[in-house]
Parts: sequence; structure tokens; C-alpha cells
Amino acid sequence: MSATRATRGGRGYDRAVPFWAWIPLLLILVLSILLGTLVLLGRIKNGKYLRPVVTFLSKVPLFKRWFQKASIAALERQNPDLAAAMKKMSQFGEPKNPEQAQRMLNLLTPSERRAYMAAVGQEAETPEASNRQLRRRMEHGGAGMPVRTKQVSARPGAAGRKTGKSAKKKR
Repeated sequence: MSATRATRGGRGYDRAVPFWAWIPLLLILVLSILLGTLVLLGRIKNGKYLRPVVTFLSKVPLFKRWFQKASIAALERQNPDLAAAMKKMSQFGEPKNPEQAQRMLNLLTPSERRAYMAAVGQEAETPEASNRQLRRRMEHGGAGMPVRTKQVSARPGAAGRKTGKSAKKKR
């Protein structure tokens, strides 16, 4: 036996490493490639190509919870009042009518309410028109049609009826 060990370098290994021993190494390699790809996608054009991947992955409940925790943690670092307001809003649920929305806003402290309204106001801002044609189109309702400024009555037939002093003078 010592003669065979001497011919193989003196170590005595007769077999190759089994396949199951490579599994942890392969798993670490695959995970590092996946993480590197996500980091690369996040760096290119401010994450333009990462957003569809995240929206697809957020359909899975586990990933959705992870993404929510990550976004709340980032929001707490940037704006703690807004993060607290968002937590309270998510606990309250989606308001079904204006009264529920008002009750939901009453749950917030004044600083949280200011932060929430500022965030909602930023989302609701419309972009400024870059030229005169676009400004006029926005003034006239978007498609070039004039916007009706008078309030029309909800009663049927009320739009054609003439009332007031001008109707009496014409008779």
C-alpha cells in the first residue's frame, strides 16, 4: 500500500470530490451573479431597467413584503414624519368616501399631515407646458375643446329654461 501512495504523491486520495460538495459553491456563485445583475440594472439610467423587474417580483407576497419594508426604511431615513403618516394610512386602509378620507387625515399629527400633503401635492402637480400651443390646449381641456365655465344644473331641461329678469324683459 505504501508503494501505491508513493506513486500518487503520497496523499492517498483515490476518488474525486463528490457532486454534493460543489452545491454550496454553485449556490453562492449563482446568488452573487444575480445580485451583481440587480446592482448593475439599478445603476443604469437611475434604475430604469430595474423597475419592471421589481414590479414583476412584487407580485410574489414574500418579495412584496421585503420591498415594502425596504421602502419604508428608506423613507424613515429621509422623512420620518412622512413615514409615520404612510404607516397610519396603510393601517386605515383605502378611503371609500370623503368622510373617511377626512377621518383618516384627522388621525395624523400636524407635522405628519404637512409631510403627507406635501408628498401628495408633489405627485399631483401637472407638468408645465413648454410652448404656447400646449398651454392653450391645457387651458381648453387638453384636446383643444373649450372648457365649460358655467355650472350646469343637474335637473333635466334646466339648461334651456330662461329665468330671471332677462327672461321677463323679452316678453
